[in-house]
Amino acid sequence: MTMVTTRDGTRLYCKELGHGRPVVLIHGWPLSSDSWDPIALALAEAGFRAIAYDRRGFGRSDQPWHGYDYDTFSDDLADVMAFCGIDTDVALVGFSMGGGEIARYMSRHNGKGVTQAALISAVVPMLVRDDSNPEGVPEATLMEMVQGMREDRAHFFVQFFKLVFGVGFVSKPVSSELLDWAWSMAMQAGLHPTIAAAKAFGFTDFRGDLASITVPTLIVHGTADKTVPIDATGRETARRLHDALLIEYTDEPHGVIATQTAALSTDLITFLTGGLDSVQAGLRQAVVDAVTAQSISSSLV
Repeated sequence: MTMVTTRDGTRLYCKELGHGRPVVLIHGWPLSSDSWDPIALALAEAGFRAIAYDRRGFGRSDQPWHGYDYDTFSDDLADVMAFCGIDTDVALVGFSMGGGEIARYMSRHNGKGVTQAALISAVVPMLVRDDSNPEGVPEATLMEMVQGMREDRAHFFVQFFKLVFGVGFVSKPVSSELLDWAWSMAMQAGLHPTIAAAKAFGFTDFRGDLASITVPTLIVHGTADKTVPIDATGRETARRLHDALLIEYTDEPHGVIATQTAALSTDLITFLTGGLDSVQAGLRQAVVDAVTAQSISSSLV
């Protein structure tokens, strides 16, 4: 087991797959680095060095009382990168809460070593609703989540992951076993870190950090995301960044790392290999292929 000791003495679990250009995968709340496993494997098989770590308080990392704020989270990311010896041509990929680490790292650490970034269903630039962010999540909803965790965290996460992965009475985009797996990851975390981190991603304003994201950035977001609404986050981030491409996964929920694993892996590898232009070319070709297939199908009827 590889443990990275951060500047404040907290030990973070870190794992790697493959060799080549480094890609750091930053997990979402309340999961662990294991949530990246299928995509990390695809990246490694494509010739990348996939690095993932458990955020402090989660998974196999230490659960200190302190440090559940994005300044510390970004310092932890910097310490993981230093431990792994990666300081050039690094790609950062953050899912959900993990997008906040990227935004704060780029501003607080001047984007050291980073040449590409990917924000997947990310909470940036700001999640909570206020007068300046009318499409965000109401503060009352975020505090209801906190109360639910305080009262019965195990039950809360059963319902929460159904929302994250778009599981309904009819819609079942992921298996019950995957829901159980996500629940087990969530229950590895401490209660205090879980609640403190939820407040951090719910109420941190990253709008000032976005100006520091000057590298090519891929943004992927589901249009049916009920956890992190696309209008307040993915679309707003794309509007604010100068060198970014937004891919909208139509009718997909928040947890696209599980509901669209193959598509997301392909989009990430295409972006990491050829940049934003290659992704745009791939999207155009996909549209052409879909129209062609529809035309052929119609002619056969």
